Amino acid sequence: MSILSTPIARLDGTSTTLGEITGGRPALLVNVASKCGLTPQYTGLEELQERFAARGFTVVGLPCNQFMGQEPGSASEIAEFCSATYGVTFPMTEKIEVNGEGRHEIYEALVSTPDEQGEAGDVQWNFEKFLVAGDGSVVGRFRPKVEPEDPRLVSAIEELIG
Repeated sequence: MSILSTPIARLDGTSTTLGEITGGRPALLVNVASKCGLTPQYTGLEELQERFAARGFTVVGLPCNQFMGQEPGSASEIAEFCSATYGVTFPMTEKIEVNGEGRHEIYEALVSTPDEQGEAGDVQWNFEKFLVAGDGSVVGRFRPKVEPEDPRLVSAIEELIG
């Protein structure tokens, strides 16, 4: 089963699948948080969305509160924060867990992907990024401190979307 057929809810609670959220387009899946030192990465993520959306690409934010409680808000608070503070237009899902017993099915598949140093396993922190092809295959993993505008990430996106 492709991760694209995995059920997940949108931030507004509507049931869907990852494939419906991405529209079958290549995507950058990012576990996000509103109260993290890396939260300013929302700016770069929105810039990637604006830069590559017309070429069939999307960023998808997956809020997570597993790292020191840095995403404590309700769905409406998360939506308001992202919109008002960072002008986020990319799709967001319900709050999920990315590690441990409650790990969402999407992340069950993602964490087996190695990063640039060849290390797979648990998500290290907020804003870990997974690059996914339109068919749902995971083609890259970038750890939290890799900024959205990092040339390695931008190059991987450009290579994926052609």
